[in-house]
Amino acid sequence: MHSFLLFIGLAIICISCGREREPLKNRKKNNVETIEALGALPRYVTDPPGNKSTPEKVRLGKLLFFDPILSGNKDVSCATCHQPEFNYAEFLETSIGVNGRGTGSRRQFSEQNDIPFVKRNSQSILNTAFNGIKNGESYHAESAPMFWDLRAKGLEEQALVPVQTLEEMRGHTYPEDKVIDEIVARIRKIPAYESLFRDAFAGDENPVNVVNLSKAIASYERTLIANNSRFDQYMRGDSSALTTGEKEGLNLFLKTGCAKCHSGPMLSDFKLHTLGVPDSQNRAETDAGVNNDYAFRTPTLRNLRYTGPYMHSGKFATLEQVLQFYEDIAGGKIPNPNVKPAQVDTLATNMDVNFRDISRIVEFLNALNDDDFDKSVPESVPSGLPVTGL
Repeated sequence: MHSFLLFIGLAIICISCGREREPLKNRKKNNVETIEALGALPRYVTDPPGNKSTPEKVRLGKLLFFDPILSGNKDVSCATCHQPEFNYAEFLETSIGVNGRGTGSRRQFSEQNDIPFVKRNSQSILNTAFNGIKNGESYHAESAPMFWDLRAKGLEEQALVPVQTLEEMRGHTYPEDKVIDEIVARIRKIPAYESLFRDAFAGDENPVNVVNLSKAIASYERTLIANNSRFDQYMRGDSSALTTGEKEGLNLFLKTGCAKCHSGPMLSDFKLHTLGVPDSQNRAETDAGVNNDYAFRTPTLRNLRYTGPYMHSGKFATLEQVLQFYEDIAGGKIPNPNVKPAQVDTLATNMDVNFRDISRIVEFLNALNDDDFDKSVPESVPSGLPVTGL
């Protein structure tokens, strides 16, 4: 009998310790962030000084966003990889841009194909009007950080980068330094666009130009906001906006160290961090990032419900997997063999994510969702091409 009880006791100990981990040698006891590290989103968008929003610009920008005329082969639009039903992201690990057909999980390359997958996971356009916002600091929309590697500033600059990128929208037909001129020339030949540009940029002698193209798209993207989640309501003073479980998850989010990077109203510090996220298998080469150190920008945590898969490589299908990844790297397990332990950001290795807390943290993250945003798609676009692409 005694031996049986001893066996049961040992079994319980083994089970309870199953997910325990040895602390890394460089782990330090960090101060816990408070809720003041976070914040509600502003109720209104700040336009850059050189591109004040007007209904005419927004209308034009929306049509351009959904029109494949912007791609080299006229087969893919901005909306192909940023779909309203997926909160202006998409379902794939990494996107299929040029030379693809279908939408969502059904999208695939055409049979004759020499175009690679897009390099990184498609980030949501929602709330990019607030990219870079920080508590207690002035916001400058023209310098807002964009992309996983921060290679563009402001939505105006961001808008044209995919058009010039081979696997996203350009294709092989036009060289990178010529494709924008080709797109502008196409648009000038379409009377409906000529009229729309003149309405949006009244006073310009030749309104159909590359600068106005980027301004129109950016103006539309600044209307895609979801800034009244239950978390926003809570931060604005409504203590009943979050459930008891969500409040517990919020406290655990702060306690584990998540808010050291996921801070501010967008829950992102918009800085580059090396974490050791595994590469996507959609491309043969490893993705070492802009500085060749595997560092990528902290993503926002807003509206995650429909924007999975997650991380720059899209390797994690669920939020639970993301949090388990952080638990693993804090315990010294780095899933990307190209990243050495010494490279991993100490803000990540010093985190204290425990398996038993993950469900509560996910419960809190779901309070960051706000489904009240423009999901409408134009019935047609001035080019006459299929809306959103093939």
